[in-house]
Amino acid sequence: MKKIFLKSLPFAVLCLAVTCTSCNSGSDKGTEATQQSDSSKYTSTIDGKSVKLYTLKNKKGASVSITNYGGRIVSLLVPDKNNKLTDVVLGYDSLGAYRKKGEPFFGALIGRYGNRIGKGKFTLDGKEYHLQLNDGVNTLHGGNDGFFSKVWDAKQDGQKLELSYVSKDGEAGYPGKLDVKVTYTLTDDNALQIDYLATTDKATVVNLTNHAYFNLNGEGNKTILDHELKIDANAYTPVDSTLIPTGKLQPVAGTAFDFNKAKTIGKSIEENDQQLKFGKGYDHNFVLTHHDGKMPVAVVKSPITGITLEVYTTEPGLQFYSGNFLTGTDKDGKGGKSYPHRSAFCLETQHFPDAPNHATFASTVLKPGETYKTSTTYKFCK
Repeated sequence: MKKIFLKSLPFAVLCLAVTCTSCNSGSDKGTEATQQSDSSKYTSTIDGKSVKLYTLKNKKGASVSITNYGGRIVSLLVPDKNNKLTDVVLGYDSLGAYRKKGEPFFGALIGRYGNRIGKGKFTLDGKEYHLQLNDGVNTLHGGNDGFFSKVWDAKQDGQKLELSYVSKDGEAGYPGKLDVKVTYTLTDDNALQIDYLATTDKATVVNLTNHAYFNLNGEGNKTILDHELKIDANAYTPVDSTLIPTGKLQPVAGTAFDFNKAKTIGKSIEENDQQLKFGKGYDHNFVLTHHDGKMPVAVVKSPITGITLEVYTTEPGLQFYSGNFLTGTDKDGKGGKSYPHRSAFCLETQHFPDAPNHATFASTVLKPGETYKTSTTYKFCK
């Protein structure tokens, strides 16, 4: 089985290799049309640790604001076709809203294990481990005690923010003390690069990702069904009724899951397909054709703003989620906005869901002496 640590290009080389292939980023500085988040509303002390909002800006005027509470991307301002800065991620106006029970992981760092683990258990080296159940009978995004709710140590250096966290042996049921470092870098070509690094003192499973909710029309817009999406994948991992992979790889050809040619997200989402019914839309892992970090694995474009998002990764899977469980029942979003059904999408780079329970999936086991190392870039152009 393939190990989770990836013998890929060094991050510095990887970053230089990333170029926007589908459009021209432009060189004009954006106008300050969208306000940045009020940092005072994210300043607090949690579990004796200081929480702040950190903002990275590039030479073109784009910016990203991140809180070290859960490593959450709070806002991401990028220029649209008219050079107007547009916030393209969903989130809240204050720290307190991110701490409420049942919030949908807006912008969070996810760990130890991104996505689902069936029945909240797995066996490693002959021992069965039991995790916190927080998604019906399953574990989702690390459980109730996941990385999304932790205060990370933060160090900013210009356009780079380094977050670190030590997860104790047994935390949320996972074995081993895990030392984690995640680095956010905002480049001058409007790319947000996320580099993940982890080591352990005991064999464990690791699958880190970020759970940003995007709407390229601008956060608060009521739909993403008009977005045009392309995913470079010939197969996906079908799921059971609880959204746990069956272990099979299903070809996308001739199905609603074929995004090899760009189409709107809404084109096939209401087809009479059992998989779409299970997920109430798209909530599935795509098996990427390539994942060397050099070419985009997914491209999304807004018909309104002209903003294009390209995703690059060294991970073998991509969870495409079409915001099916957003309800819009409250107005806790930024500026008092509501976020209704399918008003955002997620493209979570990852190893496959429930991989510890499927020998045919690439291994997510990390052992002492090994280093978990992976990189994902979200690049915006117009």
